[in-house]
Amino acid sequence: MFKNYLKIAWRNLVQNKSFSILNIVGLALGLAVTTLIMLWINHELHFDKFHQNIDRIYEANNQLAVNGEIQTWNTTPQPMAAAIKKDYPEVERVARLNWDNTVLFSKDEKRIKGIGHAVDTDFLKIFDFPLVKGDQENIFSDAYSMIITEDFSKKLFGAENPVGKTIKVDNSETFTITGVLKNLPTNTRFQFEYLIPWSYLKQRGWVSDYWGNNNTTTFVMLKQGIDYAAFAAKIKDLRKNYDKEGADMITYLQPFSRTYLYSKFKNGLESGGRIDTIRLFGIIAIIVLVMACINFMNLSTARSQKRAKEVGVRKVIGARKKTLITQFLGESILISFIAALVALIIVFIVLPSFNSLVGKELSLDFSNKWFWFIAVGVILFTGILAGSYPAWYLSAFQPSAVLKGTFQKINAFITPRKVLVVTQFTVAIVLITATIIVREQIENAQDRSLGYNQNNLVFSWAEGDLSKNYSLLKNELLASGAATSVTRMTSPITSRNSDTWGLIWKGKDENDKTTITRMGTDQNIVKTMGFELVAGRDIDLQKFPTDSSAMILNETAVKHMGFEEPLGQIVIDDGKKWTVVGVIKDYIYESPYQKVVPMVIEAATPWARVIHIKFNNDNPIKENLAKTEAIFKKFNPEYPFEYYFADEQYARKFRSTQRVGSLASLFTILTIFISCLGLFGLASYMAENRKKEIGVRKVLGASVQSIAALLSKDFFKLILISFLVAVPISWYTMQNWLEDFSYRIDISWGVFVLVAFLVTVISILTVSYQSIKAAITNPVKSLRTE
Repeated sequence: MFKNYLKIAWRNLVQNKSFSILNIVGLALGLAVTTLIMLWINHELHFDKFHQNIDRIYEANNQLAVNGEIQTWNTTPQPMAAAIKKDYPEVERVARLNWDNTVLFSKDEKRIKGIGHAVDTDFLKIFDFPLVKGDQENIFSDAYSMIITEDFSKKLFGAENPVGKTIKVDNSETFTITGVLKNLPTNTRFQFEYLIPWSYLKQRGWVSDYWGNNNTTTFVMLKQGIDYAAFAAKIKDLRKNYDKEGADMITYLQPFSRTYLYSKFKNGLESGGRIDTIRLFGIIAIIVLVMACINFMNLSTARSQKRAKEVGVRKVIGARKKTLITQFLGESILISFIAALVALIIVFIVLPSFNSLVGKELSLDFSNKWFWFIAVGVILFTGILAGSYPAWYLSAFQPSAVLKGTFQKINAFITPRKVLVVTQFTVAIVLITATIIVREQIENAQDRSLGYNQNNLVFSWAEGDLSKNYSLLKNELLASGAATSVTRMTSPITSRNSDTWGLIWKGKDENDKTTITRMGTDQNIVKTMGFELVAGRDIDLQKFPTDSSAMILNETAVKHMGFEEPLGQIVIDDGKKWTVVGVIKDYIYESPYQKVVPMVIEAATPWARVIHIKFNNDNPIKENLAKTEAIFKKFNPEYPFEYYFADEQYARKFRSTQRVGSLASLFTILTIFISCLGLFGLASYMAENRKKEIGVRKVLGASVQSIAALLSKDFFKLILISFLVAVPISWYTMQNWLEDFSYRIDISWGVFVLVAFLVTVISILTVSYQSIKAAITNPVKSLRTE
């Protein structure tokens, strides 16, 4: 019996090649998209879940009420770890992470840069990053010991065992390699190539007991059986015993398993993060698969006229409804299986491009038994879901009605097929609208005034001997004609690395704890960056020696501090008095989607280690770079010349949103294509069932145009219904998405007009083929049996 069903199913596929191909392509696309999205979701959901003690690991956060709202951030004071270990017996281990530095490693003639951290010894006892070489208990026995990853070991030492060997770091310190770590997995938030002990920072005098400096990440591992809720309530007042200035600051432990997915906080509570994108694309995956199944239903029922007589004959000779249902479900499962094979081929072809798009290294693991279990489950689920309605629909035909040709109501106002097409196009319209709005939001942010001139502006870190040779370097860059201006800052122009709420000025509210960004520079920052001065002047230590205590404010800081006449005002930071000498227009240094916060720029800062160079516009970029590299090599010969264009670094800020937009565009195109297959199926169905009516109309003199219009108008009613349903859904969904951005667009009705036009054009192109084909059919063929 099974063999007979299989033969019939295969014959039906072969005899109806066009419908079979449409069914297989639609299902294959749905399965391929779902597979790609699920690979990405699985990768995201398993971030850092490989740690054995993941359920007992937490990350310390600070929380503080600022202007009526609780702010949360995950950098903590350095002494917090010791206080937690000392005061809370529920804690098994504590580890700090700091440094986060890229340094130059020198081994013989090799010069290689690597990024790493300084950590406490317990870091590798909290997290599972196994050693492949070295002794776990003695890896950090010395302040100048170091562990490196396998790949980094190969870069430095080749096939040699590096344990016990020494290496020079930044041409100054010599470290001994005491261990080699297994390469880090791709699904971890930690990305380092080396680790050094916390004791090294202490030996260098870089460890501070000051509770007001939040520059360290602190991880806590509780003992077995400790109730997290009870401990969280106990530790929240930790700072009251140690930090009088921050006594009202709360210590909050976030489960480490949630830090990657739930990185956003609103008023002290988790409010989403990456999990929002995961949910969004999870919904899209389900929608795309369901839409592919809807296609199958529409295309299968469109052939009901041809299959009806088969059903009638089978029932007359004794076939039961259950038998027919089994046969039709078997056919759909067969198509689902073939579609799954095609989907795998599609996934193999597009996976490298998809990886590039999402910035991951995803792969299909055929050795995993769960892969095959899930694959078979999806094939069966898809086949049954796609074939369920056609199976019940076709098997329900009455033999007497079928053989008389009176078994269908072809002009019913509401039919399951019409509902399915409306559903498909509603989803398509929502996705088209979302794609357009995401693009407009990106373009709106890109068109926003930066507040400084990115053209020919580059920056490089002051590594090695560059700090001590900075004056010579600067003078030679200017003399060479490669640069028109040079300055140093504490961070690149496109970011910031210091915030404070401890500034004091005349008239400040004692309860004001607004976070103010703090930048440091040497001089000529306005000239180099192309800032627009609103008042005052640039910092110039040659003309004004007193500028060693000069400060520049941005417009937002002036408003926040309430200065009517900001020039000459005194602002105190860490006990030092700074005199305001200039005010600049706000400039964007972090997210282009958020409002600019108050900022102060302090002069003559010793921590200004990022050299910014304004290249000479009269010279080609290549010439400027060549001259600059030669000068850098002259004063810092051991280090490679690494530079970053400000405009390129700023463009990176759009990557996350652009990635969402690109994925949305891709899924929208696929959804439209799949929806068009469904519309094509319904058009085929209606044309087939009205062919006698069309024949009669043609005999009575109806034109091809009038018949094509007659067949098409019903589809436009469905598209109109889809549009009316999709508009409020689109508006509500995208309005909520835009709420995450302080600087955002307003959704205009023009977007919906554009979407309506696009959907109408797509529908016309899809339906016109079947309508015109039916309209030009010779009426003799449709009426000869009457």
